[in-house]
Amino acid sequence: MSDLTAKRCSQCKPGTPPLTEDERVSLGGDVPEWKVIEGTKLQREYKFKTYMDGVAWVQSAGAISDNEDHHPDIHIFYRRVVVELWTHTVNGLSENDYILAAKLDKSYTSFPGKR
Repeated sequence: MSDLTAKRCSQCKPGTPPLTEDERVSLGGDVPEWKVIEGTKLQREYKFKTYMDGVAWVQSAGAISDNEDHHPDIHIFYRRVVVELWTHTVNGLSENDYILAAKLDKSYTSFPGKR
């Protein structure tokens, strides 16, 4: 396993192919809570003590995402947040998705309102 949190997301050039299944499996070992959806998206559900804890974490997740210039879809529900990642340029998954997933997981690990 590599430390994906030490890496930075980089811009994918048009024509860059999405990750292969073997590459997704290899990188997935670093973010085991994330599910690959239809081979093109990563998805994870985070649980919180209260609705407002989830909203507060989304604020920090948004800042992390913006700093990486990689912007996920984030869905806020009562005491849970669902995050979906994929790279539009490659029309699937890139290493950037796994880097951001690892950084969001690290943020959640230290978040006081997690459940």
